[in-house]
Amino acid sequence: MARILITSAIPYINGIKHLGNLVGSQLPADLYARYCRARGNEVMFICATDEHGTPAELAAAKAGKPVAAYCAEMHAVQSDIADRFGLSFDHFGRSSSERNKALTQYFAGQLAENGLIEEVEESQVYSHADGRFLPDRYIEGTCPNCGYDKARGDQCENCTKQLDPTDLIEPRSAISGSTDLEVRATKHLYLRQSALKDQLDAWIDSKTDWPVLTTSIAKKWLHDGDGLQDRGITRDLDWGVPVKKGTEDWPGMEGKVFYVWFDAPIEYIAGTAEWADANGLDDAAWERWWRTDKGAEDVRYVQFMGKDNVPFHTLSFPATIMGSGAPWKLVDYIKSFNYLTYDGGQFSTSQGRGVFMDQALEILPADYWRWWLLSHAPENSDAEFTWENFQASVNKDLADVLGNFASRVTKFCRSKYGEAVPGGGAYGPAEVALIADLTEKLRAYEGHMDAMDVRKAAAELRGIWVAGNEYLQAAAPWTVFKTDPDAAAAIIRLGLNLVRFYAVLSAPFIPTASADLLRAMRAEDAQWPEDVAEALSALPPEHAFDVPEVTFAKITDSDREDWAERFSGIRS
Repeated sequence: MARILITSAIPYINGIKHLGNLVGSQLPADLYARYCRARGNEVMFICATDEHGTPAELAAAKAGKPVAAYCAEMHAVQSDIADRFGLSFDHFGRSSSERNKALTQYFAGQLAENGLIEEVEESQVYSHADGRFLPDRYIEGTCPNCGYDKARGDQCENCTKQLDPTDLIEPRSAISGSTDLEVRATKHLYLRQSALKDQLDAWIDSKTDWPVLTTSIAKKWLHDGDGLQDRGITRDLDWGVPVKKGTEDWPGMEGKVFYVWFDAPIEYIAGTAEWADANGLDDAAWERWWRTDKGAEDVRYVQFMGKDNVPFHTLSFPATIMGSGAPWKLVDYIKSFNYLTYDGGQFSTSQGRGVFMDQALEILPADYWRWWLLSHAPENSDAEFTWENFQASVNKDLADVLGNFASRVTKFCRSKYGEAVPGGGAYGPAEVALIADLTEKLRAYEGHMDAMDVRKAAAELRGIWVAGNEYLQAAAPWTVFKTDPDAAAAIIRLGLNLVRFYAVLSAPFIPTASADLLRAMRAEDAQWPEDVAEALSALPPEHAFDVPEVTFAKITDSDREDWAERFSGIRS
């Protein structure tokens, strides 16, 4: 039994996430976690809400709530939606937890002790009307390059030119619109990533099995231009982890907090500690996952994320871990994803374009979405969601192939033999050939799942479903029954066992439907099949079953058209 630690990039607190966010981290991480558990491994699957930073403060102000109350409320909302999507986290934590506060301050203290923190004086824009320093992205004005009047202080979205706030013509606060701004000197802490460049480079070179997407982004940040740059890890904000050097005050840093990108990945560790706390366990329970001197030396640590998060997870967070000088667990494998686009354009949280997780569940159960998103995961390139493709995939794969098979076999058995597995007959060459084919396909499916090749795994699983359908069609028990009921009984007995077999194999992708099928088959044993022939005799003659409800309903053209119209505009 292996021990596998899985983390998904933690979603930001300000609002409900869209399907593009879901397929880029949490959903494939859940697929892998469920599979690893099914294979008998010990799994720790951690996620959390990312709660600090200016966007959280602004979202709370817009909602008319104190930021702590807003974050608590949105954590509950995101946790509920995750549950309803079947995301099987061992713990869904909060980056604002006391555990994360203490660990973030601990790491900062260790880095300072090891000479990897530098105090830097810099100029930053202060808004008198807002009573605060403004991050670059919260300053707007006219771009000096193209004249676009909503350019941000870090970049013009229109011409993509990188900017400083002082470059903008007629700058104003994006929060209040005020032009009463001044440039003030302020001190911040910087993590000296550049001092760890060679160590990080060698570490990434050692990861020969990582996806090209992951390593290419890391290498670009390491070597392009002036190479890996030091990064500011503090901000002049009220909401966040107060700057401390371990448990000691940090002179000159009073009233400042750690920057969200510094504390957010530390929440992976803190979230595991929160799990231990929630279950009444001691520190040893979580340290055995994270400290290589306390039991984590045999842990395989896998991270899932969208490509925009790769620099933080291949460089900044490892720099924090390495720079601490303590035996913390580093990631072993990073599975990164490209973007999912929506019907010819981008999903957009800010513009409300596309389908959001809560809306998706209003119109269809989670498994419909899970199947489409995972079978179209944007692994090697961006993928596009269209309603036509969604309808076709659901109707063909889920309704026609899997659902129809379960319905045909169980209803035929009920009508001819009753609601129990029939005895009689024996397997012949067709059944032997099917078992051999399924054995080959199962090993291929396991290989793709082990490698986290999500689309290939989905295609192989669908191939397993198709093999059963093709066997049933060729064997034609409805015809055989007329002349040889015992021979037909053997076909149906195999078919009923295939329903159970499919439910077990499909559970990582479509857990609710799989559980429903297992319940209908009254199958108490849902163990992963090592031997296909043995698995296809798990339900013996006279074993009772129930005819399942419709496993997957087809999407009508009318529904598809209504949804396409509904989700094309701005989310209110």
